[in-house]
Amino acid sequence: AVSDKKDKNIATRRETLLGTNQYPNFLEVAEENITKEIVSREIPTLMGMKIEEPCCCGKKIAEPLRPYRGAQAFEALRLATDRSGKEPRAFMLTFGNLAMCRARAQFSSNFFAVAGIRIIDNNRFDTIEEGAKAALESGAEIVVACSSDDEYAEAVPRIAKLLGDKAILVVAGDPACKEELIAAGINNFIHVRSNVLETLKEYQKMLGISQL
Repeated sequence: AVSDKKDKNIATRRETLLGTNQYPNFLEVAEENITKEIVSREIPTLMGMKIEEPCCCGKKIAEPLRPYRGAQAFEALRLATDRSGKEPRAFMLTFGNLAMCRARAQFSSNFFAVAGIRIIDNNRFDTIEEGAKAALESGAEIVVACSSDDEYAEAVPRIAKLLGDKAILVVAGDPACKEELIAAGINNFIHVRSNVLETLKEYQKMLGISQL
């Protein structure tokens, strides 16, 4: 129960692991000697026998402890991207209120970089059309709309129309107009209450990246 609570806190970033679930190194790539076994929670073995198996007397004396690092789930997430042979990118389509669009671009960049997704950041586009054009030209698989909540109801459907099916559109934030946007076919949102781990697994699935 204690470990489950800790895992949830790490997954939702209520507990920060610097460089792992928060503020990752955007350019870091896993070294070749980092393997699936290092980041997995599979039952360890000793001389070919699983540690939890009964001893030679045929009796299980006690339930074994299974130590693991809290960072492992996020390490596996990033390793899956690194080993996929893909280099997915997330484009920050920043527009409108400068303070809000920059704050949300920073949040979104950290969010996606946790999974080893490359970030294309931008200061601020003068128009939505300019931003959407740049996003398409970049070839980024993910485009994140970054602005204030007040601008999303009108702007995001326009962005969706401009992008078509050429990129996954994500909205940075949890705006009051969310249900309205969902009704318009816009279903991807990231915000401070997101379960970062599970959400990123879903984006990896959309990108064709398999879990380890």
